[in-house]
Amino acid sequence: MTDREDRAESVESMEQLAVVWRAMVLDRDTDADVRDLPGIAVRWADCRFAFWNCVTLTDVDADPALVQERLGQAADIMRAKRHPGFLWLFEDLLGDEARAGVRTAAEEAGLEYAFPGTGMAGDILPLPEPSHPDLTFVRVTTEEHVRAYADLNSRAYGFPLEDGRDGLLGSALWKHQVHAYLGLRDGVPVACAGTVEAEGRLFVVLVATSPDWQRRGYGEAVTRKALYEGSRATGLTRATLHATEAGAPVYPRIGFRPNSPIHFYALKQ
Repeated sequence: MTDREDRAESVESMEQLAVVWRAMVLDRDTDADVRDLPGIAVRWADCRFAFWNCVTLTDVDADPALVQERLGQAADIMRAKRHPGFLWLFEDLLGDEARAGVRTAAEEAGLEYAFPGTGMAGDILPLPEPSHPDLTFVRVTTEEHVRAYADLNSRAYGFPLEDGRDGLLGSALWKHQVHAYLGLRDGVPVACAGTVEAEGRLFVVLVATSPDWQRRGYGEAVTRKALYEGSRATGLTRATLHATEAGAPVYPRIGFRPNSPIHFYALKQ
């Protein structure tokens, strides 16, 4: 892949975040802070589910001075909110000099590094219909399903159960527009994944496996199910996602290719 193609996929990754998170936070709260400022996209539901409280930088090839300015602006936005969230920083969008000093610049802005991620994409669809010998798949269509989906994410990411529920309970989007699936083992939800249409792509969102049932292929199986059903419903052939460090080894097995590293920052405590 050429550098130009690499950069295009990194821009795509950032833009997919902005598109999908607009829908997610407005589903959570129709009065959510959804703004496209110069160089900054705000997607902030200001709820207890920290993933729905998001700011990201949108400049391409910004120099150190501009990145420093944007980080300060992003931190100010985050300080004005009731609930904590994250700045998502797509490393490959930064200029070379800014990239080398971004960790220091973030600290000077009052931010601290939280955890890593990776943007991924691929022209991988359609996939064959998935199966797993331990699992049955159920589409999320009821409030009980949504609660199970929220709880799996809270357990997998170390959030209190009420935080995940605050982000998802009552959602019409997750019951009707997201191709969201639970993987059940002996009738008990142990893994989940969803896909949602986003500007000609399927975006994979909120994949989680119960900590008691990890490393059995459950996350991969339910992700394949969400992709299979999403592609079958929409006809789309390209998919994107943002992987956590734990999930990153799974997705290349499905066909995804990494693009930009993502750095998550929180406000300093």
